[in-house]
Amino acid sequence: MSGFGDDEEEYQGPVTVVLPGEAGDGGEAGTGGAAADGEAGKGEAGTDGGAGNGGTAADGRAPTPTAPVPVEVQAHLAGHFSPLTGDYRWRGRLSASEAITAAFRDGVRTVVVRTPDGFEGDGVLDDPNLWGGHPVRGTGTPPFAVPRIEIDD
Repeated sequence: MSGFGDDEEEYQGPVTVVLPGEAGDGGEAGTGGAAADGEAGKGEAGTDGGAGNGGTAADGRAPTPTAPVPVEVQAHLAGHFSPLTGDYRWRGRLSASEAITAAFRDGVRTVVVRTPDGFEGDGVLDDPNLWGGHPVRGTGTPPFAVPRIEIDD
C-alpha cells in the first residue's frame, strides 16, 4: 500500500482522528475547524453565540476555545525509519469522512491520529482522494506500535 518496501511496520484498522478545537463561542462545535478560514465571530442570522459582536462573548470576554473533535474512521498506515534523516516517517490513508473533509476545506491540516491501543502521532492531511478519503503523513512517533531497538555500546 505505502510503497516504502518490505521492511516497514504497518497498521490497518480503526483510528480516531482528533481535529483541533477552535477559538470560538462553542456554537459551531463539531464542525471541525469552521473558524479556521477567518470566519470566526461572523455567525449566521438566528444563531446564538456572539454573531455581530466582533468575536467576543456576550459579556465582553474573549471567546473560549472549543474541545477537540474526535472522528472515528478506518485507516491503513505504514512507516519506516529513515537512516538519511534519522527520523521515523509514516503515511497512509483514511476512509471517507464528511467531518474530516469539512475540516480540511476549512483549513485544518494538522491532526492527531490515535489507534485503539493508545498509540498516537501528529499527522498532516493531504487533499482528498477520488473516494473521499484523505492521505495522511507524519514524522516522528507513529500512531501504531513499532519494535523497540536497543543499541548496545
